[in-house]
Amino acid sequence: MIIAWIGSVIFLALAILSILLAMGLPYGEFAMGGKYKVMPKQMRVACAISVLIQLVAIMFILQAGNVISIDALETSAKGVCYFFAFYLIVNTFMNALSKSKKEKLVMTPLAFLTAICFLITAMNG
Repeated sequence: MIIAWIGSVIFLALAILSILLAMGLPYGEFAMGGKYKVMPKQMRVACAISVLIQLVAIMFILQAGNVISIDALETSAKGVCYFFAFYLIVNTFMNALSKSKKEKLVMTPLAFLTAICFLITAMNG
């Protein structure tokens, strides 16, 4: 399903951003309220953990979209996609309320588009 591919590619891009933030590169204005240009150490740990979560989410959306087949994910893929859809809708609103213009302009539409991808994949999976 093309929607699962779109959602996974966007999430992969977000995972790459999280890796760059965890490495201390100056892209903090795009994440976590845009408060820091370079994330402090404790925030870098959170970014690293989010990479793992994003990669797991990619596996679930690809499973639910019948792009991959991993038996262990089969029964829960649809529910996990609904969870991420809900989480990303909340994240869309949080990004829209951010004080950072970069986060508002870039991350808000990405979160919304990804939420729609997870929702449609869950509904059709």
